Amino acid sequence: MASRRDLSSARVATGHSRFEWRVATLKGAEAGDSLVPDPVETTTPDGVDYGWVMQMTFVLTILIGAPIVALLSTSAELPTWGSRAEFAIRVGAVIWLLVSVSVFLYAKRAQR
Repeated sequence: MASRRDLSSARVATGHSRFEWRVATLKGAEAGDSLVPDPVETTTPDGVDYGWVMQMTFVLTILIGAPIVALLSTSAELPTWGSRAEFAIRVGAVIWLLVSVSVFLYAKRAQR
């Protein structure tokens, strides 16, 4: 087990807080040991990054869809909140489908 002085100088050198070093000392860590846990799992994705596709679909649907729904709603008669919500959902669904397919095809093409 390393002495307190060794741990203190190692703490200063690595920039870890006193609390982290106290916890590490209680667990029996030596000076120079990393306080970062080993990764549990790693992945090597093959194909399209679906996380990126979902994020971009969400962002682009809001950026593109909101103005389109607003413009189209000016020409439609929407007397109640129910009819307004139904209109936004129907138009938004079509916009979402078009954006998601476009983003997926872009990601598939950019992958090559």
